[in-house]
Amino acid sequence: MAAEDLTARARLRQAALRLFARDGFEATSVRSVAAAAGVSAALVRHHFGSKEGLRTAVDDFVLRSFGTALDELDAGGSLGDVVAALGAVTARLFGADPDLRGYVRRVLLEGSATSTAVFEQLLEGTRAQIRRLADKGSIRPDTDPEWAPYQVLFLILGPLLLEPVIQPGLVGDAFAPDVLTARSAANQRFLIHGLFG
Repeated sequence: MAAEDLTARARLRQAALRLFARDGFEATSVRSVAAAAGVSAALVRHHFGSKEGLRTAVDDFVLRSFGTALDELDAGGSLGDVVAALGAVTARLFGADPDLRGYVRRVLLEGSATSTAVFEQLLEGTRAQIRRLADKGSIRPDTDPEWAPYQVLFLILGPLLLEPVIQPGLVGDAFAPDVLTARSAANQRFLIHGLFG
């Protein structure tokens, strides 16, 4: 949606997401957020109370985005289907939105309460899918039930967290649709068949 079609509150939240992702929370001023949103700095206080309130609104938006995407997760009956569905969710969330990727990367690495909340939400969604597969007998009996959800998330979140250092070695954008499709297929093969013969 074009910025001019958003309410002032939504424009402020979107500008904050972009600037917090790029510069970090501490280095971003209320004035810079307001300027990027094309509104008065007084509107930050009006809508959010403070810079901290603005960050809370951004965090809530990100967590809602994850929640909605995980609720809509449509996985079939196999591990490959689950990995493909999780890959589709991450592609939808991050593929077209470098600001969201940058913000989530920064949040996950900063070690805050929001870091924990974001990771726990992703982990619980993955655990639910793994449990469902285990109930259907689709997971090997020697799979470690505690670590399996983490291992799936490591494959999915690794490129997001490491994007700045892996991008120079890739042909094409790390989150371009064709790269995401190839990476998801490689993850499926890795999880289903393993790495070693």
